[in-house]
Amino acid sequence: MLKRMFVAPDPGRIRLRAALRAVLGIGLAVTVCGLSGHSLVAAVTGGLAALLALFTVTDTTVRGQLVTTALLPVVGLPVLALAAVLHAHPVARDVAFLAVMGAGVYARRWGPRGHALGVFAFMAFFTTQFLHTLPGQLPELYSAVGLSLLASSAVRFGLWYYERRMPAATVLATVAGRGLARATTRQAVQATAGGALALLAGQLLSEERWYWAVGATWWVFVNTTSRGETLVRGFRRVLGTLIGVPVGLVAVVPLHGAAVPTAVLVAAGVFGIFYAAAVSYTWMMFSVTVMAGALYGLLGVLDPALLALRVVETGVGALGATVAVLLVLPVTTHATTDAWIQRALRCVHACTAEAAARLAGSPTADPAPRVAELEALLGRVRLSLGPLVHPLSPLRARKARAGQVLALLDVCAREVRGLASVAADPEASHDARLAAACWRVEASVEALTAPVRERREPAAVAGVLPPAGVVEPALAHLHSLERALADLAAPLHSSPRAPLIGA
Repeated sequence: MLKRMFVAPDPGRIRLRAALRAVLGIGLAVTVCGLSGHSLVAAVTGGLAALLALFTVTDTTVRGQLVTTALLPVVGLPVLALAAVLHAHPVARDVAFLAVMGAGVYARRWGPRGHALGVFAFMAFFTTQFLHTLPGQLPELYSAVGLSLLASSAVRFGLWYYERRMPAATVLATVAGRGLARATTRQAVQATAGGALALLAGQLLSEERWYWAVGATWWVFVNTTSRGETLVRGFRRVLGTLIGVPVGLVAVVPLHGAAVPTAVLVAAGVFGIFYAAAVSYTWMMFSVTVMAGALYGLLGVLDPALLALRVVETGVGALGATVAVLLVLPVTTHATTDAWIQRALRCVHACTAEAAARLAGSPTADPAPRVAELEALLGRVRLSLGPLVHPLSPLRARKARAGQVLALLDVCAREVRGLASVAADPEASHDARLAAACWRVEASVEALTAPVRERREPAAVAGVLPPAGVVEPALAHLHSLERALADLAAPLHSSPRAPLIGA
């Protein structure tokens, strides 16, 4: 885990930039709240709003990010008021919390904007429980949230918008479906059911900190699409919390709530959240736990029993999510993985076709966007196969097959990238062998993605590369791509009764 956190590649220092910008943006937000005369509770609320704005808003364009950021208070402030008004009415509060939870997960069907707004709405309700917000505090909290979003936006869009020099990120549409066949709908029902279980169990453990269990269930469901992903995420959340609690005690207790060193520790936690999020959920949760401990120390309510309760509540929340994904409208890992693999394979063919058209002289053909889409799709495949290739997976045979699939898909991506780079060369010219090779790639993809009744094995690939020439690099990439697609037939189709993950 240490290697994955600290040695993971960071091309362009994107993770480092995101983490440093988050520290700067959230620090400015809290400073502005303090200089405006807001209370500590209001400053904490504003800081959390800034963190969520910087963390969850991931639209592919600057305009989209600005619009989503502007919509955050439109969604979050009414929820903040609802939670504060219902604070003295437990039954109504609990029902409203679960409704916000379900709606927040369902909103993911509208892509990055729906995801960001759903997370912000849920966390607005959660924050009122965390800080015991009362209706009389709402005007100050509204002001703090508004100032914090302005301050963090000034940093993101003005002072340090490093994304302006990067190509737009590729956003993948979710797997199609209607009603309960749509993954986001099923997960909304699952999250609500899991949240209800966590809420009941959490209140049995603590009448004051029960919301920790509900929060754990919520975050286990974020960015997952199947029961396997959800189970692994729940395990990593508990593990990160277990590691973070003793570290938090050692680091926070000696500070005795001193403002400056506590602020430094909170900044370190923020940095860890943003730096680790893309590579290790365990270390992200470790950072969240340390930061939460520092905030409780600042509020003067920290003690070892409180952090021990956080561990138990987190476990209860993860258990609630586990029960929900196993028993309530389960979305199987195998079905999800199969859908993403098929989309990746079709994208391989689309990349090849665009590159071939470019080599044939088409002025409009451009494989670059398809290559970016393929990279995003492979990221989803890796996430979906994560439960099987996890070190603790007991399914040895399927683990090996999944590893083979990932390795061969990586080969496909490498050859497609090489083919696209060759196609970009203005000196490359058309050769009849390119059309034949591209046709064989298309046939291989159709064979791999066809229904079982219509499935056939890809044609055997010749073992000798074409002779040297102007387009030989393109043919070499296509030849390797054919070989990888042919090799994929074995792990993907070895046995209809032994799917990669299991239905």
